[in-house]
Amino acid sequence: MSAPNLQEKLAILSDAARYDASCASSGTSRRDSRDGKGLGSTDGNGICHSFTPDGRCVSLLKILMTNFCIFDCAYCVNRVSSNVQRARFTPEEVVTLTLEFYRRNYIEGLFLSSGIIRSPDDTMRDMVRIVRTLREEHDFRGYIHLKTIPGADPALVAEAGLYADRLSVNIELPTEQSLADFAPEKKPAEIRKHMADIRLGREAASDRSLQGTAAPRFAPAGQSTQMIVGADATNDATILQQSARLYGSYGLKRVYYSAFSPIPDSTAKLPLVTPPLLREHRLYQADWLMRFYEFSPDEIAQDGNLDLQIDPKLAWALRNRQHFPVDVQRAPREMLLRVPGFGTRTVDRVLQTRRHRGLRYDDLLRMGASLKKARPFITLPDWSPGALTDSADLRARFAPEPEQLSLF
Repeated sequence: MSAPNLQEKLAILSDAARYDASCASSGTSRRDSRDGKGLGSTDGNGICHSFTPDGRCVSLLKILMTNFCIFDCAYCVNRVSSNVQRARFTPEEVVTLTLEFYRRNYIEGLFLSSGIIRSPDDTMRDMVRIVRTLREEHDFRGYIHLKTIPGADPALVAEAGLYADRLSVNIELPTEQSLADFAPEKKPAEIRKHMADIRLGREAASDRSLQGTAAPRFAPAGQSTQMIVGADATNDATILQQSARLYGSYGLKRVYYSAFSPIPDSTAKLPLVTPPLLREHRLYQADWLMRFYEFSPDEIAQDGNLDLQIDPKLAWALRNRQHFPVDVQRAPREMLLRVPGFGTRTVDRVLQTRRHRGLRYDDLLRMGASLKKARPFITLPDWSPGALTDSADLRARFAPEPEQLSLF
């Protein structure tokens, strides 16, 4: 069998990268105007979207350097025992692809991950060589997200942070026991040390010398990680508790949740079907509540798993009706943040406005509040929910209508 050419490698390694959830979206081939119909085309070869530190959405070339791997993680399609077509880019090929895609205005940056070849150090050395070449030899100033390799020499990680905007390392599964069951070659202690090294590098970069000179920038967009959801029996409460520890211990920018996707020839320990994608969505919503709405993991998932029918904030409000209705004109910020239908911007606008005048129902509409959700939980001079807050059928008002299942 002949070695794949560059285009074939790109197809293989961009498709392999779609299992990594550390981007906002992955490549798709669903919309394509090459048949002469329509306007525009999505190439399908690993274009994803991410957000820069200043909030801009950018398109990234999302690829693996290689899908060869010396590890045999049960949940990974690229494990050493998997029967998949293999390919490997040279560092020079990744540099060329990035520059050519950029010149054609397809991308504004690079997301680079890799299977582990020979050793973590060898793999990390090639990845650092790629980003160093882009920055130093070609003066590439686009966004770079580099997925680092646990167990690699800390000096290589430190060098990577000088060139990449964001570094990340996957903890893969939410508990150490699950990692031991499905990926025994990966060591949780190594992963934690790796994440700690990145945090220390970022902290050191924020210090100034005695002369006031700033240290070199180190991963200015921070670090992130990914957890696979549904490969094991871990419930949502445990997943959220782990996320809270990661945010607190390592200063992560994001924890990404990736619904497990069944793979060919997998072990019998893995499920045969993917978990509901709605579960992944609810975890992201709960994660948002922890990061921006001052919720704790124990408050959000009291029953182990999140309610799939209604969002976590609304579920909390329904379980804790004794705190409602909230007087929007007088309630403190922390209580306003817990009102379903109130986002952080709405709460900020409420606090700013009520310093100058009283609030009315129509004011909340103009501020962007979702009053369909908020009505049972708030009071205003011209609005009272009456008995609605404690009504027995309140949850049914928000849950989706029952659907008739098909027999075929």
